[in-house]
Amino acid sequence: MLLLVGLGNPGPSYRDNRHNVGFMAVDAIHGRWRLGPFRSKFHGDLAEGVIGGEKVLILKPLTYMNESGRAVQAAMAFYKLKPADLVVFHDELDLAAGKLRVKRGGGHAGHNGLRDIQAHIGPDFRRIRIGVGHPGDKDQVIGHVLKDFSKEELQWRDRLLEAVADNADLLVAGDDAGFQNRVALALKPPREKSPGPTAPRPDEAG
Repeated sequence: MLLLVGLGNPGPSYRDNRHNVGFMAVDAIHGRWRLGPFRSKFHGDLAEGVIGGEKVLILKPLTYMNESGRAVQAAMAFYKLKPADLVVFHDELDLAAGKLRVKRGGGHAGHNGLRDIQAHIGPDFRRIRIGVGHPGDKDQVIGHVLKDFSKEELQWRDRLLEAVADNADLLVAGDDAGFQNRVALALKPPREKSPGPTAPRPDEAG
């Protein structure tokens, strides 16, 4: 069983913020795979269901970003899960907007949600890093992540979330590279090859 956690802040004022793209990702997966209804549990909203033949849990901590680890630890303790059973979806400043990368273990890179999860369970879990770009000045970072996606960004955001949901079965199966590649292709489909010169028909030759 896997625990899929989306990071974000609760409440309507934060709903469309870049910082809440983790919530958006697990909501897209929840809808695509028709999982069970969310219910209040473990300091968050929890849903259960099956993806690709495997049982999964989806959790959206409602503790605010800085205390995400409290909700994650409570759910993991109840279901007796290990860090390897955890997949966390979050915004990533160090990736260009619209890029997605899967990472196993590592540091938190200053992300307060990851920082708190690591403080509670350690670093050995999978992260789905969803790039929101960097404002270019560290003093503008908080304002950047706590602002809504722009109209231009919504074009790639919606395609990315759809691709994440459509290919969640690969992630559940442990095919991180396949999942990452499918999402990348959905955002940048390969261009059709230009047709080469047409060979002359026999009656046109000579």
